[in-house]
Amino acid sequence: MRALGDVRRVAVIGGSPAPSCANTVRRAVEGADAVVAIDRGLDAARAAGVSIDLFCGDADSVSAGGAALVRAAEAAGESAPFAVERYNPHKDFTDLSLLLRAVSERWGAPALCCTCLAGGNPDHLLGVFGRLKDWNGPVELLEDESEGRILHAGRSWQIHDHSGARFSFIPLSPFVTVSESGMRWELDHHQVELLSDLGISNVIESTPATITCHTGALICWCFK
Repeated sequence: MRALGDVRRVAVIGGSPAPSCANTVRRAVEGADAVVAIDRGLDAARAAGVSIDLFCGDADSVSAGGAALVRAAEAAGESAPFAVERYNPHKDFTDLSLLLRAVSERWGAPALCCTCLAGGNPDHLLGVFGRLKDWNGPVELLEDESEGRILHAGRSWQIHDHSGARFSFIPLSPFVTVSESGMRWELDHHQVELLSDLGISNVIESTPATITCHTGALICWCFK
């Protein structure tokens, strides 16, 4: 397991029942100092030919082959190819919430690049947004048909070479103050309420386009 100072970027491969394709998973781990899989995210990593450093989950959705690897890693101890945090399925927190705690305990608050989190049930997806909103470091979201960010106050995202693409943002705090430039409908320090639809389905018209979160927290996506 890499030491604290060696990990500045962690790839998180989620356990979505509709995982991203192998190419997207490989893109998500590019430049990562550590790779973490949530439950059936181990299967997505294996399908992409990606090695992981840490498995987190209750192993209720990983395949039989993946579960066998987890058991073998648990038995191997320090010589295992990856570390394991196995959770009781009768727990009060989601696997993602416990994974974020595990990452924080090992490596502080590195940047996260997350994939295989967007599919599945809407309640799980909203829970994902809530947990990632509270992460102290930068958060990137990479799926087959979209690339996204969670932005906190003072953070911006410059988007290059995506003219014509659809772009959306949603506030994740009671109020956000946001600016958008290089888009069909621009904003300048505009205050937007929690879960407002004001930022839905904008269009990127120049490069780079920029979204800036001045106060609060928001989630945003550029769609392919």
